[in-house]
Amino acid sequence: MSDVMNPQLQSLVLHFGEMGSRWGINRTVGQIYALLVFSEAALSAEQISQQLGFSRSNVSMGLKELQAWELVTLRHRPGDRKDYFTVPEDLWEIARTLVRKRRKRELEPTAAMLREALSSSGETDGHVQQRMRDALELLELIVVWTDELQNLSRSDVDRLMKLGAGLQKVLEMTRRS
Repeated sequence: MSDVMNPQLQSLVLHFGEMGSRWGINRTVGQIYALLVFSEAALSAEQISQQLGFSRSNVSMGLKELQAWELVTLRHRPGDRKDYFTVPEDLWEIARTLVRKRRKRELEPTAAMLREALSSSGETDGHVQQRMRDALELLELIVVWTDELQNLSRSDVDRLMKLGAGLQKVLEMTRRS
């Protein structure tokens, strides 16, 4: 990693790299994303390569993966032929994109598989069938919930997230009614 990076940014980049495998991406992609998230300006692949000490091919592959996740945006500067990459300013927009993409890649295929298994199952263990129905019901609730969150305004999401301890009180009130 380049000495140009300040220690605080370097620490964030290293942490995102370590967390990458837990998030389903590799260390390089995690570090590239951290650099972009915490950079003030859009960066070219060459700048990313220099700051992180990665080969251009690794950076290019990482940027392609981030583009596939719709987490980075390609920008151009007048008079400059290089591609520059940036992320949305609004962190909630990043979170919404991640939820939408993970839902499409993970939840929907699993729910489809469970629906298929339930519709084509003959005589199978009743316990297994019930667990599959329970799992499908949970996944469908999560999908509805994420749809609702996706459709809320930023201010509504902020208010919802800040409910915190007050959520227990709301649940208790709804149970009484």
